[in-house]
Amino acid sequence: MKFLRFSDICASGQVAGKRVFIRADLNVPQDDDGNITEDTRIRASLPAIQLALDAGAAVMVTSHLGRPTEGEFKPEDSLAPVAQRLGELLGREVPLVSNWVDGDFDVAPGQLVLLENCRLNVGEKKNKPELAAKLGKLCDIFVHDAFGTAHRAEGTTYGIAETAPIACAGPLLAAEMDAL
Repeated sequence: MKFLRFSDICASGQVAGKRVFIRADLNVPQDDDGNITEDTRIRASLPAIQLALDAGAAVMVTSHLGRPTEGEFKPEDSLAPVAQRLGELLGREVPLVSNWVDGDFDVAPGQLVLLENCRLNVGEKKNKPELAAKLGKLCDIFVHDAFGTAHRAEGTTYGIAETAPIACAGPLLAAEMDAL
């Protein structure tokens, strides 16, 4: 199967200074106190994130966590514990950005931000065209690296791929597609 790989885009030098949006699968189990009990999915997302950072990109990562109701934030739906663990693994601060769909946040080349739980965004699950258009405007390159959600036609898995200037497969998704 032929598809565009993020690693090839990085190798060609097209990523430096670009805004890269990575859809990861950071849906990790937590205990009743919100502590992450198993972080394999976070660790598995590191290669795509590090590839983007090493290439000089301004990096935005998002994921879903649990099954929140769109438009209704509850503390237990927050990716805050994931941001903390990601920061520990990368040895850097990872700011968590809320209300990010309209692009009212800054991310500079070499910087990484985690965008709050994407399933809180109204229109995510039904891949509303208005949301997809906004998502595509956030980035220069969309990297789909969430194999566990690849079958879902949602805003951050499908709609953004249709509206971003470049859409490609991250290392996890590419490996799964190679195995098919």
